[in-house]
Amino acid sequence: MSGAFNTFTMGLVGAGCGQVSGTGRMVSGGTDGSAGDCLRRLDTRGGVFLLLHRSTNADVDSALPGSRLPRGGDRRRLLGAAVGNIVGDAVARPSGTGDSPAPGDDRGRRRARAARSALEGLGPFYVKMGQMLSTRPDMVSEIMIDELEKLHDSVTTTPFSDFAGTLDHELPGWRGLFRSIDTDKALGSASLAQVYRVTMHDGTPAVVKIQRPLIKSVVLRDMKQMRRVARVVRRLTPRFNELIDVDAMLEVIFNGMRPELDFTLEAQNMVDARKVVKEFKHLTVPKVIEATPKVLVQTFASGTSIGDADPREFSGKQRKKIGKDLLGFMYRGYFTENVFHADPHPGNIFVHPGAKATVIDWGMVGRIDRSLGMTLVLILLGIAQNDAPATARSWTGMGHATSRANLNGFAGDLSMLIPKIHSASLEDLDFGVTLSKILMYATRRGVHTSPHVSLLAKSFANVEGSVRNLTPELSMVDVFEDAMVEIIGDLVSDFVSKKQAARFVMDLMLGSSIALDHVRTILHDVNNRDITLRVDLSEESKQKSKSTKLGQFTLGVAVALALSRRKPRCL
Repeated sequence: MSGAFNTFTMGLVGAGCGQVSGTGRMVSGGTDGSAGDCLRRLDTRGGVFLLLHRSTNADVDSALPGSRLPRGGDRRRLLGAAVGNIVGDAVARPSGTGDSPAPGDDRGRRRARAARSALEGLGPFYVKMGQMLSTRPDMVSEIMIDELEKLHDSVTTTPFSDFAGTLDHELPGWRGLFRSIDTDKALGSASLAQVYRVTMHDGTPAVVKIQRPLIKSVVLRDMKQMRRVARVVRRLTPRFNELIDVDAMLEVIFNGMRPELDFTLEAQNMVDARKVVKEFKHLTVPKVIEATPKVLVQTFASGTSIGDADPREFSGKQRKKIGKDLLGFMYRGYFTENVFHADPHPGNIFVHPGAKATVIDWGMVGRIDRSLGMTLVLILLGIAQNDAPATARSWTGMGHATSRANLNGFAGDLSMLIPKIHSASLEDLDFGVTLSKILMYATRRGVHTSPHVSLLAKSFANVEGSVRNLTPELSMVDVFEDAMVEIIGDLVSDFVSKKQAARFVMDLMLGSSIALDHVRTILHDVNNRDITLRVDLSEESKQKSKSTKLGQFTLGVAVALALSRRKPRCL
């Protein structure tokens, strides 16, 4: 391994593996100084945190005009500080738990602040990595999570002259396109781009987003390096990788970030979102005016961020309608469209009294398959209905039980957690944090979880925080249950579409007489307007599973909608 790396920083967690200083140097060694042996011992305990950084003088020290990112030795020191402090946090936790260091641990808080500062200094990719870690209480402590949740991708504003060349190259006719552009003051400045206010020739207020020169190559290089990390982790810690698939987790981040590196992809995300948002009277998405890979022109979002808005300036009716529409819009993305805004934090939602709320910044988007979306519905229904066993079964079905899984212990953990969050208002409930806590219990009990859950939990937590700023009294559970009627109606309509029906027929042709018996039962129930949904994901569930009133009601209404109100889409 040493021959493959010119410079590297490594952090190891666990007894006998030493500790890493804030500069990235190993300050106390293991029993034999062998990194591989240390990792293998850690793997038997089920916990390891490894970060490996490879760089060459050519790519680290390359000039990045306009980026203001650290270079060379400064970048290596920042990476060492980030790794060392995150590793130090993990070392301070009891092995295999999500417990934090003791309350009032000033050293732990200093470590967390230093890690956040270093990640912000390293730029957009590492900021996203830190934000994802903030949803993993199975990997870092609560103190570290609290600090990583504050991560924001912002840098000091740089002169417009740094971006003029990009604008000239990507949009040669921009001077004729804009009546005016405010180059003296950027509306926003991040490590990937800067945003300026413009007025179109027809008087339309708009903004232009310009990518920083060469920043795409920096991010792609960071992604390439992290793939090497994943390969090292997979090779040296097979038991850890069985539980937490680092390759897959990184791929979720990579896929989510790609539209941020090509603004034509972000523009398409906005076009798609505008089609969905039409169904929500109190929301809108900016309209794309022009888009190239490095320049995006879109209509201006009026008002102020929902985080800075004063709720007293809005009527109670408007606040609730905006809150319900925001949650309903996100639910539609998670469960029906299977494409969702992955970063709906307060700064990405603008509100104004008497006007629609605007959801901006569609660069970070999550995509999940239909099966995962439907399983997530079952999980949230279980939480909403205070049904811990059903939640545990659905969660396990979303991933798989590893060779050392304790499913009874996992169900027991949830039986303590779920009742605490049932029917809570947003003022007391963090639904995204709840998903992260379930993830922690799942990892602790040996249940492998889909890598998409971290991004989903981050999105949930962000939209909750946004709604909480404007309507803290709104009950997420109530909104979720109301939305389920329409969502399950959409799912049923898709199920009886020609494509799905053809696939189902093929399954029957390849199946057995048992499948035919199930079909007869379903058809009989539908004919009598009495259908109950049962989901059995394990042998144990056959004895314990019970259909609920909400399940009967929502699916019954959905089937009625599909059969009576919608245009025929079935065979």
